[in-house]
Amino acid sequence: MAEVQPLRALHYDLGAAGPLSDLIAPPYDVIGSGQRAGLAARSPYNVVHVDLPEGDDPYTSAAELLGRWLREGIVVRDDRPAVWALTQDYVAPGGARMTRRGFLCRVRVEDYGAGRIRPHERTHPGPLEDRLALTRATRVNLSPIFALHPDPDGSARGVLTTIVADDPWGEASDDEGTIHRVWRVADSEAIAALQSSLAGAELLIADGHHRYETARAYAQEVGGEGPHRYVLMCLVALEDPGVAVFPIHRLVAGLGPQRREALAAALRRDFDLHEVAREALVPDGGGPLRLGYLDAQLGRPLQLALRDQSIADSALPDKPPVYRRLDTAVLEALVLKGALGMTEADIAHLNGLGYSVDASEALRLLDEGAFDAGFFMRPTPVAQVREVAAAGETMPPKSTFFYPKLATGLVFNPLSD
Repeated sequence: MAEVQPLRALHYDLGAAGPLSDLIAPPYDVIGSGQRAGLAARSPYNVVHVDLPEGDDPYTSAAELLGRWLREGIVVRDDRPAVWALTQDYVAPGGARMTRRGFLCRVRVEDYGAGRIRPHERTHPGPLEDRLALTRATRVNLSPIFALHPDPDGSARGVLTTIVADDPWGEASDDEGTIHRVWRVADSEAIAALQSSLAGAELLIADGHHRYETARAYAQEVGGEGPHRYVLMCLVALEDPGVAVFPIHRLVAGLGPQRREALAAALRRDFDLHEVAREALVPDGGGPLRLGYLDAQLGRPLQLALRDQSIADSALPDKPPVYRRLDTAVLEALVLKGALGMTEADIAHLNGLGYSVDASEALRLLDEGAFDAGFFMRPTPVAQVREVAAAGETMPPKSTFFYPKLATGLVFNPLSD
């Protein structure tokens, strides 16, 4: 089972550093250059200065800056272990106001496996060397990994409900309008109750696979026992009503006449096609595979419905049934690899392939000619994410977009005493 522990966290002294809203940032891998500049301008202590450093020797600069913040009391270290309860209030695309609850802790780094920690999707080759170099220099986990855990009886959620009834330690709002609130929980009984509720639980990484791979590499590199054997995680119950998963749409480039005809033939063979309005390209509801499709050259928005499940079964004969009913897996097998001839390497390195979380952005990219065709996906239900992982499978890259993102800068996990 996964080992979940409190941590002696590093965190901002809000009296010295200023408002938490000026200090946090999104995960490094979603920050563009313009957004980085805006975050850096908010405060000389914004975490982006350390988490996404610049300069001739960015990693050394990050370590020196964090060290200076510690010496000046901008960042302090707790004198006793604690977990940190977290709520995130956000507005879903349909306008509903939602709250996701979890807690920040440290989790022992180990190999993936049943009953311990599982990935939920294949990842593109990530910037492992960049994150590893930053970890070596700072000896700190700056960003939490987002993981899901089973909580069928609601015991973990019950503990958190009691904790968050009090005033939070800190509160921040981000550019997406999400309000992040954190509570420092040093009470041994509350910590023990959370640990007990997760006894025997398997953790499913929802976001942060590259950070976990970095943590594994760093732990192996340092060797022996110590704080470096643990990584910062935010754990959220699978059953939490605030867990939202959005789709990630697929965009294809490089469709010459031959590939475009092969694609059209495959779609006619395997799918029922009917025209829809552009605003209805993203399908809703469950059941057999349905997806939206737009060829930028033809400009005719279509909705595709798989003719029969046996088509997916034949394309994925070595996969378990739950995987053969996964929209992104069927699209990958029938279209990306089948009709378009993409290889694993093409998909991993984005050769002729792009992604967009925003359907409007995807349509704009198609209209501008940046891509030749787009496939508009349904969200993957959380239950299906869990079932695929339980079957020992990992989804195709970018099968899910868990929302909202966790903020960087709420707490940090030191990797040395």
